Amino acid sequence: MLIDYDKVKVYQQDTLILDDVSFHADEGEFIYLIGKVGSGKSSLLKTFYCELDLYPEDGEKAEVLGRDLLKLRRHDIPALRREMGIIFQDFQLLRDRDVFQNLRFVLRATGWKDKKKIEERIHDVLQAVEMTDKVHSMPHELSGGEQQRISIARAILNKPKIIIADEPTGNLDPETADNIVRLLKNFTAQGTAVVMSTHNISMLDRYPGFVYKCENGKVLEIRNKD
Repeated sequence: MLIDYDKVKVYQQDTLILDDVSFHADEGEFIYLIGKVGSGKSSLLKTFYCELDLYPEDGEKAEVLGRDLLKLRRHDIPALRREMGIIFQDFQLLRDRDVFQNLRFVLRATGWKDKKKIEERIHDVLQAVEMTDKVHSMPHELSGGEQQRISIARAILNKPKIIIADEPTGNLDPETADNIVRLLKNFTAQGTAVVMSTHNISMLDRYPGFVYKCENGKVLEIRNKD
């Protein structure tokens, strides 16, 4: 089990956002997280990569990639994140660097040193997202869909076991959004799990997966098989 939550409470400062959360993700699963704005979707996703802390309470279980988040030490968080790919709605590319430099920055920050291997890995991920022709483009020269493809390439650089995507199609037109979801769905064939929050409910039928819904402070599993 890549994510195993049981009876978890999610807080924003002192406010309880989600109560009694049970959430599970395993290899190769494609999982949607839906719900209204402010229902707690982003808060839940942030707990997976320790952007939002969990506080131990009796009966809780919160494990991600084999680590107990209720006991995880602060200096162990970077190692956890290196096994994940994280995709944001607003792309979060470095605006003063081209595509190659954006991707090289991540590889170097995660311990890659060999120049040839870095170049090969960047080529591989750009090929996976069909963006090899944009390797020297600056972020501002790319469309929203192209920037999101680059952010997906960045997320898969270290061959993550799980991809966390927070509203990755929120700023995109319908056709581009469809292409992005299809691309993410394809990664599950390689065993990577994808957890994606979205408001785009039409995607659920075109690209079936497990569905959880944040509603009234709870997380409900509303579809449990393709």
